[in-house]
Amino acid sequence: MTETYTWYDSLDPAIFPETAYAQLLERLPEVTPFNQLAWLRACADQLAGRQLRILAAWQGEHMVLCLPLTIGRERLLGMPWRVIRHLGYPLADRIVLAVDGVDSPLLGKALRQIRSRVPHSLLEFNEVLATESADQLAAVWSDLCSYREDRLSCRVPEHRITEADHKDPTGVLGSELRRARRRAGEATAQLRRLAPDAGQMRDLVGELAAVEQASWKGEEGVGLFSPERLPLMTAALTALAAQGRVRVVYLERDGRCISYRLGLLERGRLYDYNIAYLPEYSALGSGRLLLHEWLMWGLEEGWQWVDASRVSLHNSNHQLHERMDGLIDNHHWRFCSRRPGGILLGIAYRLWARVKPRIRKEKMS
Repeated sequence: MTETYTWYDSLDPAIFPETAYAQLLERLPEVTPFNQLAWLRACADQLAGRQLRILAAWQGEHMVLCLPLTIGRERLLGMPWRVIRHLGYPLADRIVLAVDGVDSPLLGKALRQIRSRVPHSLLEFNEVLATESADQLAAVWSDLCSYREDRLSCRVPEHRITEADHKDPTGVLGSELRRARRRAGEATAQLRRLAPDAGQMRDLVGELAAVEQASWKGEEGVGLFSPERLPLMTAALTALAAQGRVRVVYLERDGRCISYRLGLLERGRLYDYNIAYLPEYSALGSGRLLLHEWLMWGLEEGWQWVDASRVSLHNSNHQLHERMDGLIDNHHWRFCSRRPGGILLGIAYRLWARVKPRIRKEKMS
């Protein structure tokens, strides 16, 4: 069947075919909350200094590929370059490239469409789940690029929820969990759950942001609800809450949230997206207590997995490592074009790949 390509400059319902996109996502079992239009539209509304371009490929009436892309100038290796990224960067913890098993010629034509419509030096995808279709896309695009890099960005622990989770874990983890319960009781802190709707989410964001700003994340300016990110997160979480995709577990003392975990729910998988606590309550050990509450809630609602969403590749201390049943690899893909700028950037990345290990070795010695 002959394929056709369509470009869109907006995700507005009057312009973008949301039904066809929703049908495409339904055919992709690994879809995450960060692929949903609710998330993508919030990100699109908060773009600063970047352009939005969405490429869709069709076979008949079926959308078989959709890449929402942003384009802008970035300084890399000390020089400005024209860079394409997936919409949602850097706040999307994991994305599935919306590609439905299309063949190699179509994938190659898709990249040529991008190059023709959006000339660039670098196309970069972060936190990509390497599905079979995505791997095929990467292989085809690699042959059409001057340089391609595929590196592991993180290995995410996941835990399958089973009836065995009704019982406390044994060993050190069980002792830590019981200690956290006792300390929470001594502090008269109560466990709460909330599956907010849109109105509740708008009110809740301020409360969660206040806790995070008082924590080490706020002090270091790396929080999810930092002032520059707050408008985007308010819009995104409100839109996802309207679809029933947000869950929050928290400890409350005297009517005040003192610690929380924020999760995004997609197809029976709870993504543990953010955690924060007030520093004066750090001794409670509330993280494990709230993580255990995810499991109890999951047993009641029929979730299959709790997923750490994103972790540091090195020295991660996510508490789900203590319960994990498996690891999910997130990838970082770079594709340098065959334009002069892309060729130069590819050469620079190759040189850096050779020099970096030596620099690291010298620092360690």
